[in-house]
Amino acid sequence: MRTHFENGATRPFAARRNALIGLRSSLKKHDEELLAAMHTDMRKPRFEAYLADIGLVYAEIDHTLKHLKEWMRTERRPTPLALQLASSEVRVEPLGVVLIIAPWNYPVQLLLSPLIGAIAAGNCAVVKPSDQAPATAAVVQRMIQEVFAPEQVHVVLGPGSEVGPKLIEPFRFDHIFFTGSPGVGKRIMAIAAPHLTPVTLELGGKSPAIVDHTADVDRAAQRIVWSRFFNAGQTCVAADHALVHHDVMDRFLASAAKHVQRFYGNDPQQSPHYARLVNNKRFNAVKDLLQHGRIHIGGQHDADDRYIAPTILTDVPLDSPPMHEEIFGPVLPVIPWTEREEVVRIVARNPHPLALYVFSQDRDAQRYFTERIAFGGGCINHCMLQFGNAHLTVGGVGNSGMGRYHGKATFDLFSHHKGIVHASTLIDPGVQYPPYSSWKERIIRVLLR
Repeated sequence: MRTHFENGATRPFAARRNALIGLRSSLKKHDEELLAAMHTDMRKPRFEAYLADIGLVYAEIDHTLKHLKEWMRTERRPTPLALQLASSEVRVEPLGVVLIIAPWNYPVQLLLSPLIGAIAAGNCAVVKPSDQAPATAAVVQRMIQEVFAPEQVHVVLGPGSEVGPKLIEPFRFDHIFFTGSPGVGKRIMAIAAPHLTPVTLELGGKSPAIVDHTADVDRAAQRIVWSRFFNAGQTCVAADHALVHHDVMDRFLASAAKHVQRFYGNDPQQSPHYARLVNNKRFNAVKDLLQHGRIHIGGQHDADDRYIAPTILTDVPLDSPPMHEEIFGPVLPVIPWTEREEVVRIVARNPHPLALYVFSQDRDAQRYFTERIAFGGGCINHCMLQFGNAHLTVGGVGNSGMGRYHGKATFDLFSHHKGIVHASTLIDPGVQYPPYSSWKERIIRVLLR
């Protein structure tokens, strides 16, 4: 792969464009297989799988193809007076060979979206799908093998805990892109450190949805419930818990219960629109959270089916596991509050959420929460929409990750921006050369001020 990259095969615009068109054609050819595979892996509803996995990849490819030539263009930059006569530019060049490690919850989108940016930037890539979604990983492997030579994009399968270190430790990648849990992210960063390999970590955290007394409560409940129980709650940017003003708490709970019933019926286990937990480990971890607090609705579970009903918890202690660990399942704690400062203190117990959602008609309240709380990205009066806009960057801050991607940001992430000054040989003022003198210093002081 290194030889293939250094031969320059991936650099021309036509090569990048053709690779992206080929990937799009392969996605179209295999999208029904992918939908079936995601249903096999975690009973993912067809609509959710297309919306959040396949459809977003189509949008990312189309956006990249539309703007690729513009992104690749050398950019002229101003040159200060002190450097004249000269001109300056920034060239955008590929990094080399990169590694992309994807999670299981959105096994198509969270692998192919960063790959699109890596290819667009002119790199070769090793991609590691999650072994927790094996049916989907097998289809993705076939797709990639149909489009790319193995020296350009190579798929590695197997358990992440074994394969990851075996890939990172002996080889020097030019960049590592990882999406997953903070714990694994720390281990990847530690393994990459001896090579000084830069890493992008797309992690998670406890993302709050804040509802104040001015909000459209029914609409807020509808959108928070949709976010929390989409993909059975296994979404890193979902609303992890709801912080609801005391004055509208009862209305919110009633509306939330109404929308759960409207979305999934009286028995969500029989609904074709409701996913399952990905494995027994995740099922047991989420089930254990049900004992903390009072179950307002839901709570039913079936280990054989890896099913946990959409559940809303109230009276949840702030020091309990549901308010300390990222839930990553279909459980929504609802916590009352009365003063804005109280909300900030609650969020500060689990700092730097990946997302923040503010439901309020009060512009001052919207500004207060979005400025006082550090978070990766979010919405006002909705949830998760920021992830669907290729013009917005996505990424965490602090514990929720480092580095940002989507659209041009992914292209830039996998590119080296090389600054170059073209100096004239017609004249040479000579101020910078020894021997130095007081008049030279006076000139430099004027130029640099």
